[in-house]
Amino acid sequence: MPLLFRSRSHGMVAFGFFNIETDMLLLENLFFFADRFCQAVVSLAEQSAVSEKDVWMDGFRIQDPTLIGNLHGAIQGVDLRGFIGETYRQFPFPASQWAFKQKPDGVKNQSLVQGLIRKFAEDKPIRLSLDIQSSTTSIDEFVFEQKEFEELTAYVDRGGYPRWQDEIRPPYVQAMMKKLAQ
Repeated sequence: MPLLFRSRSHGMVAFGFFNIETDMLLLENLFFFADRFCQAVVSLAEQSAVSEKDVWMDGFRIQDPTLIGNLHGAIQGVDLRGFIGETYRQFPFPASQWAFKQKPDGVKNQSLVQGLIRKFAEDKPIRLSLDIQSSTTSIDEFVFEQKEFEELTAYVDRGGYPRWQDEIRPPYVQAMMKKLAQ
C-alpha cells in the first residue's frame, strides 16, 4: 500500500507498492518496478564522488490521472477502472487479512503487469539523481531531502505496508541495502 512521504518539490506524495502480487512501485503518476529502482539506487551509490550523480531506469508515466485508477475502490473490488483497477482485476485483494503481505516473488508477474500498464501509460525513462551539495535525491521531478529518500528505500526494504511475506526480502532489495550500508 502506498504511503505519503514528504518531498521538497511537491509536498506530500504517494509512494509505494500498490498490489501485493507485483513488485511495481508508484510515485504519484510514475510507475516502475522495484528491482529496477533498487538497481538504480545501487548504481547511484557506486558512482564516483562527484557533486551530481544520475542514473536512469525504465518506467512509465500515466498522464491522465483518471487512468491511474482508484486504489481503495480496487482493493474493495468496487472500482476496477484504470491501471490500478486492471491490476486488481488480475490480482484481487486477498480475502483473509493474514494473506495481505507483499510477495517477494512479485518480479515473476512483471511481463503481465507491463502489458497492463502499457494500455494506460507511456514508456518513460526515469532519472534518479543525487545532488551532494544540496543533500537531495530526485526521482524525475520529485526532489527529496536525503532523510526522506532514505525513508523511501527503507519502505522498499520493509516491503512497504504490509511488509514482505515471511519477512523474506527479494535479492535485489538485499543487494540495495547491503550497498547502502557500505
